[in-house]
Amino acid sequence: MTRNSTFRLIAATPLIALLAACGGETTDAEAPEPAGDAPAEIAERQDNFEAIGDSFKAIREQLETDAPDFAVIEPAAADINTRLQRLPDLFPEGTSMEAGYDTEALAAIWEDPEGFNEAIQTAVGLSEEMMAAAATGDPEAVGAQVGNLGKNGCKNCHDSFRKDDD
Repeated sequence: MTRNSTFRLIAATPLIALLAACGGETTDAEAPEPAGDAPAEIAERQDNFEAIGDSFKAIREQLETDAPDFAVIEPAAADINTRLQRLPDLFPEGTSMEAGYDTEALAAIWEDPEGFNEAIQTAVGLSEEMMAAAATGDPEAVGAQVGNLGKNGCKNCHDSFRKDDD
């Protein structure tokens, strides 16, 4: 295995896990019926997470090439940061799966708002580090920061505040 293909495999592994974690929403057959129509924020946050996944995919695809295009990587990293910053406004009280909505957002978000906000801020900070790495033009630095954001930002939040897909 060449150094470049080894790097691609190392860079792709956390991205694949992250994309799976940032994937689409599923329904819970035992969820109660919602009190009314779903608030617009649910669709907005689902679209926001889908776009985050798309940006991670764009970065991953570039890191898998022999000559990553940082004209793609840098704006994708900035998009992830911008979208993570929007998260606090996309989780109004009562929009959990326990409220009967088609979402994977757990009531823990509102039961532990400080923990949820801390998790978001951690992810935002890590995404800023990923943007800084992207600005260097160093694919290895970007791959390391993508993995760091996936493990210590996205996964950390998903483990506590999102329904487990397993």
